[in-house]
Amino acid sequence: MRAGVWHSVRRMEQEQTAGAGEGAGRRRFLVVAATGAAAAGLGALAGCGSGGGKRKPSEQGGGGQRPEEAAGAARGIDVKVENARPGHADWHVTQAGPARAIEGFADKVSVLPGEAFGLHVSTTAPRFTVSAYRMGWYGGARARLVWRSQALPGVRQPEHTVDSATRMVRTHWTRTATVDTKDWPEGCYLLRLDAQGGQGQRFVPITVRSAATAGRTVIVNAVATWQAYNRWGGYGSYDGPNGAYATRSLAVTFDRPYEYDDGAGLFLVYEAPLIALAERLGIPLAYATTTDVARDKGLLEGAAAVLSLGHDEYWSPEQRAHFTAARDAGTNMAVLGANCCFRRIRLEASDLGPDRTVVCYKSSYEQDPGFRRGHPATVDFRSPPAADPESSLLGVIYDGYPVDAPYVVTNPGHWLFEGTGVKAGDSFAHLVGVEYDKVDTGFPTPRPIEILAHSPVVCEGRPSHQDSAYYTVPSGAGVFATGTMRWVEALDATGDGRSGANHGLDARAGALTTRVTENLLRVFAAGPAGRTHPAQDNVKAVYGRS
Repeated sequence: MRAGVWHSVRRMEQEQTAGAGEGAGRRRFLVVAATGAAAAGLGALAGCGSGGGKRKPSEQGGGGQRPEEAAGAARGIDVKVENARPGHADWHVTQAGPARAIEGFADKVSVLPGEAFGLHVSTTAPRFTVSAYRMGWYGGARARLVWRSQALPGVRQPEHTVDSATRMVRTHWTRTATVDTKDWPEGCYLLRLDAQGGQGQRFVPITVRSAATAGRTVIVNAVATWQAYNRWGGYGSYDGPNGAYATRSLAVTFDRPYEYDDGAGLFLVYEAPLIALAERLGIPLAYATTTDVARDKGLLEGAAAVLSLGHDEYWSPEQRAHFTAARDAGTNMAVLGANCCFRRIRLEASDLGPDRTVVCYKSSYEQDPGFRRGHPATVDFRSPPAADPESSLLGVIYDGYPVDAPYVVTNPGHWLFEGTGVKAGDSFAHLVGVEYDKVDTGFPTPRPIEILAHSPVVCEGRPSHQDSAYYTVPSGAGVFATGTMRWVEALDATGDGRSGANHGLDARAGALTTRVTENLLRVFAAGPAGRTHPAQDNVKAVYGRS
C-alpha cells in the first residue's frame, strides 16, 4: 500500500462455497484502516479459492428538503468550479490515538444537499470538533474543508452488544449532534473527529448524493462492501473474534464506526484515487452509494456512465437489476476492481432507519428467516439456488485469490491504450492482485467482448489468466472491467517499486492505469461508447476457442 497509509494483513475467510464443487479457501486481504447527556440541547449545528420499491428523493432518508434545495440538487455540481477552490492538505488523520479515544458514525449513509444527519460519537475526551472535508482533486490536495463545528461536549457511549441469532454487532449510542449540509456540494465526504488536546482522530464517511444523474458519470461508493469487511466490535461478514468463519456475522449494520486506524472503511485505497482523477478531468459527475442505487429504480436514468470502484463485492438483487437496466438503456459501465457483484445481499432496516443492515448468510442461507419467507438466498450470485453468475453483467468472472502477478498487454492498439505507448507483451509488475477476474465463456458472457490484457497467473498452484475486457451491447453502452483489484490503488503509484508501497507497484503502473482510466472516463462521459467504439470480439484469438 502507498506510503503513509496504515495497513494490516488479516485473515478474512475460511468458507465452504455453496453449490456444486464446494471447496474451502482461505482469503487474506490487505485492507486499509482501509453520547447521551452530551446530545442534550445541542440541536442542529450550523455551518485462490475460485468461486464456483422506488421512493421520492424526499422520502429516502428523512429530513426533507426545501424546494429550492431540491432544485439545486437536481442541477448537480460543476466539478471544474468546485475543484478550482482552494484545497486543504491537512485533512489526514495523523494522530489516531488509542483504540477508543474517539470514534463515531452517521445515522445516514447518504443525504441530499441540504438534508441533515445525525452523528453518534463516543470519546474519552471532554470535548471534540467535527471537520467536514469534501474529497476530490483540489490541485492535488485531495480535499476541501467545507464545514467545521464548534467544540462539542464528549461522552463515552455504552458498550456494544452482539445479537445472539446473527452475531451482528449493535450499538445503542445516542445522537451527539445534528449536522446540516446546507451549502455542501454533492460529493464524497470524510468527517474528521478531533478529540480535545490531540488525544485522537477518526473519520466518519458520508456521501452527499445526487438527486439526478442524467448526462453525468456516476461514482458509486461501495458502502455494503465496506460494511461487510468492517470488524468493529470483533465481528464482520468473514469471521468473529476467534478468526473462524463459523463465528462470522450473518448480518452487519451501519450503526457502528468503521474499524482500523482512521475509520474511513475501504474508501481511501479503493475509491479516493479514482475520485481525484475524475474530478481533475472535470467531466460531469454525480455521486451515489450502492444502497441508493438499490433503493431508487430511476436513479441511473439517463446517466452517461456508472462506475463500480476498486472493491465492490456485495450487491443486492435490486442494485444489480438497476445497473443492468441502465446498461440496456445506453449507460456505459466501468468495473475498476475485481470480485465485483459476487455476494448477493439483502438490505434491511436497523433501529436508525431503512437499508442500514446488510444481510448475507452465504453458505448458511437455508438458516436465513428471510429466505424462508421467500426472499432470494443471500449466497454468491453464481451459486444455487437461482444461480445468476455475475459475468452476464460484467463480462468477466471472478476466478480466484490470492495472486500477485504482472499485468500483460495483449491488445495494444485498443483505444483504451491510446497515448500509453505500450506494445504487445509489455508487463507491469504486481498490477494483478490480490483477486482477479477473467473471461470464461463457460459462464454467461456478453458478446462481442474484446480482451485487452491477458496475464498469466498461478493461484494456489493452479495456472490461469487474468483478463481486462471491454464489451458492447445493442443499446450502445460499453462495459469495461479491469479484472484486477489493484487498479484504483495503482493510480497513486509513483515510486520505483522497491519500497513495498502499493504492493511494489511502480510509476510505470501508475502512468498506465492513469492514462487508460483517463481515456475510459472521457469516452464514457461522451455517451454510449459502443456507437463510436464497438467491441471487436477476440476471445478465440486469445483463448483458442470461442
